[in-house]
Amino acid sequence: MPGPLDGIRVLDLTRILSGPFCSMVLADLGADVVKVEEPDNGDPARGNGPFMDKENRFSSYFMSINRNKRGVAIDLNSPKGRDLFLRMVPHFDVLLENYRPGTMRKFNLTYDVLSQVNPRLVMASISGFGQTGPYAARPALDVIVQGMGGLMSITGEPGGEPVRVGTSIGDITAALFTGNAVLAALLERERSGKGQYIDIGMMDCQVAIMENAFSRYFTLGEVPRRLGSRHPSSTPFQAFKTKDGHVVVAIMGGGTDQWPLLCAALDHPEWIDDERYDTGWKRTQRYDELIPHLNEAFLRKTNAEWVEILGDMGLPVGPVQNIAEVASDPQMRHREMFVDLPHPVFGTWKSTGNPIKMSRTPSGPRFVAPQLGEHTAEVLREVLRLTDQQVAELVAEDVVGAG
Repeated sequence: MPGPLDGIRVLDLTRILSGPFCSMVLADLGADVVKVEEPDNGDPARGNGPFMDKENRFSSYFMSINRNKRGVAIDLNSPKGRDLFLRMVPHFDVLLENYRPGTMRKFNLTYDVLSQVNPRLVMASISGFGQTGPYAARPALDVIVQGMGGLMSITGEPGGEPVRVGTSIGDITAALFTGNAVLAALLERERSGKGQYIDIGMMDCQVAIMENAFSRYFTLGEVPRRLGSRHPSSTPFQAFKTKDGHVVVAIMGGGTDQWPLLCAALDHPEWIDDERYDTGWKRTQRYDELIPHLNEAFLRKTNAEWVEILGDMGLPVGPVQNIAEVASDPQMRHREMFVDLPHPVFGTWKSTGNPIKMSRTPSGPRFVAPQLGEHTAEVLREVLRLTDQQVAELVAEDVVGAG
């Protein structure tokens, strides 16, 4: 059965991470994503290790964010390559790019130009700071956005140095916002018959997901600080050291029976009727006096014991797992979050799965990332009805590359 975006065609000019992750999500949902790369070296992410082979031809980094796409290599710097690309645009619904602002203008492929040949085109640009404003021309990778967007100022242990979140959340957040915007624009196009341009700034997206930090600042006038794994307004809501590791416990504020149950499990029944601790906010106000007792209590048992005891009570609890433990987690196996895809060189390639589970239309990994220019001839024959001879001539002229 086809995916929910079956019939939607995407021209993907994106590179590195934010754009490719967005186009991968659309591809997982069934869109026909054609990844367009320059013929010589392709997406710079192809050079990121670790590699699957000794010749460094197969980047596991590149493969992890470019599955379910067809690969075409076109030299957009050449007049023939640019014209060839422009001829493809009317056959597509969406165009994604994440070059530095101004690059598409150098290619003479701005939305004004593209919409003239395809008024129904939805085009989305991802950049560090958006297409407008005083920072627009600046380059920005994930760590720059995490730093400038405030995230690193609240990540890490109290009194510690700024810490980058362990995944590229600046890139990924922008990718997901872009995917949402593209789907919204496609839905609106059903009513208006017109495409539109989408401008996504990574720093904008970073700020948007930090709702609690900014709401606290605007409400209290206090600058949020690093709190480790704890929550700024609810206690206990953090990781605790146990006999053999760490568990995360997340107890909601007042109005629930969670705190009394935890008190009983920790052998501190005297806290149940103590008005100093009867809401999450009160406990947070008295964090320094309460936390030593909580730390001492959690050290008495192992991760497995706490997960069983608190889990049986219906309390939110879970072990802090490393990547290897997550990879073998039975819940993740059941949810098919790690899958083996056929690979023409290595036999199989293990990929993360798609978290979107739909009742009728399937989504998820189907095939591995393309080799550079792997589908050039196939796509040009299909989209532009070029003959094998015409494709061969373009290859000979270095206008396109074929895998």
